[in-house]
Amino acid sequence: MFNVSATLNVSRLLYNPSLCLPHLTLKSFDQITLPFPIPNHPQATIRGVVLDKDNCFAKDHDDKVWPAYEDTWKRLQDSFPKEHLLIVSNSAGTNDDKDYQQAQKLERDTGVTVLRHPTKKPGCFQEIQDYFANHGIASNEIIVIGDRLFTDMLMANMMGSWGLWLSEGVELSPKVFPRMERTLYSQLATRANPFVPPTPK
Repeated sequence: MFNVSATLNVSRLLYNPSLCLPHLTLKSFDQITLPFPIPNHPQATIRGVVLDKDNCFAKDHDDKVWPAYEDTWKRLQDSFPKEHLLIVSNSAGTNDDKDYQQAQKLERDTGVTVLRHPTKKPGCFQEIQDYFANHGIASNEIIVIGDRLFTDMLMANMMGSWGLWLSEGVELSPKVFPRMERTLYSQLATRANPFVPPTPK
């Protein structure tokens, strides 16, 4: 279950801390409005959506949409073709998922494709780019929605995509790394001369 990819890639932040910052921050999944209102970037066109699972649209270790988010989930499905939505989890669809049983259940329960990927986030960005490229969607037309800065938002910026950070998710995590990320975000994004994430080209 150890995430080697995150451990290796987080070292990028020593040289460029802005790589872990989101373009849009919301408290939870039910606050999402469509089309995505990315601050200072009205020209952004979003055609592909990457969805984290745990503490994003589902509670940790659960494989269904959290009840309070069902309306938002339906609006997403009504707004985007099925192949333009992709669940990318660090549990379902990875090598930890025996015979991809969890991924298959998640697909049945949500109606959305789950990416199969041997490398965990953020290192699986090439598989995501390849998936969307097969549907004619460029990296700068993708938004990554997740609750983690060191995996979801770092991956979004590595891809040259947009990042939407859910600062609390289903519930505010007391775990060490999420707490560390929230502290880092406050230090980077709310200072007098704040860091900003790179703009997708």
